[in-house]
Amino acid sequence: MADPIRIVMPLYDGVTHLDFTGPHQFFARAPDVETIVASVGAKPVRGDGLVFAGLADLETVERCDVLCVPGGGGCTAAMADRAFMDAVRRLAAGARYITSVCTGSLILGAAGLLKGKRATCHWAWRDMLKEFGAIPDPARIVRDGNIITGGGVTAGIDFALVVIAELFDAEAAQAVQLILEYAPAPPFASGRPETAPQAVLEAVNAKNAAAMPARWAGVRKAAAALSQA
Repeated sequence: MADPIRIVMPLYDGVTHLDFTGPHQFFARAPDVETIVASVGAKPVRGDGLVFAGLADLETVERCDVLCVPGGGGCTAAMADRAFMDAVRRLAAGARYITSVCTGSLILGAAGLLKGKRATCHWAWRDMLKEFGAIPDPARIVRDGNIITGGGVTAGIDFALVVIAELFDAEAAQAVQLILEYAPAPPFASGRPETAPQAVLEAVNAKNAAAMPARWAGVRKAAAALSQA
């Protein structure tokens, strides 16, 4: 029998847990898939009030077919973690598909994997992709060659279905969608800045503004390090 398709999800403190738990749930129901969730040193990882333990040691994971990097508030610190970034680059070098959810694409960019590539990200931070030579794309799921990126947080579920269809076929992806009864019908049309009420958008932008300077500084530092590599 052929080995199962191996998907590796590297975690770090400050990860947004739905960025990886959403796709992970869908990958777990796909046929012949082994999903490895790992951190540097197999250390427990904190994300949005939850602690994830029992992780694999990222530095000893030898290979993967799909590298899937989630995003989160801790992504800029992750970019500055040499052991984490070295593992991302090493695994990406042998992967069939290099993928991300939300600001995980910034980590891919900092690893030098998105230069000249179209990619998406959470809408609030998407323009930061330019710092790494990537081409920001507002689509919910963006594919450029073997790179597949998903937008913010919940886009990870749609992203996972796209990846499953790519690895197997549309029927396999639709079966997983049906098993998990994924039939979104949100009560509000405020999931995108283009559709959110103006007052809601302004409030969220004001909240994000507090994090902007540190995020930009971290991204520019990572971009400068990349240019000197």
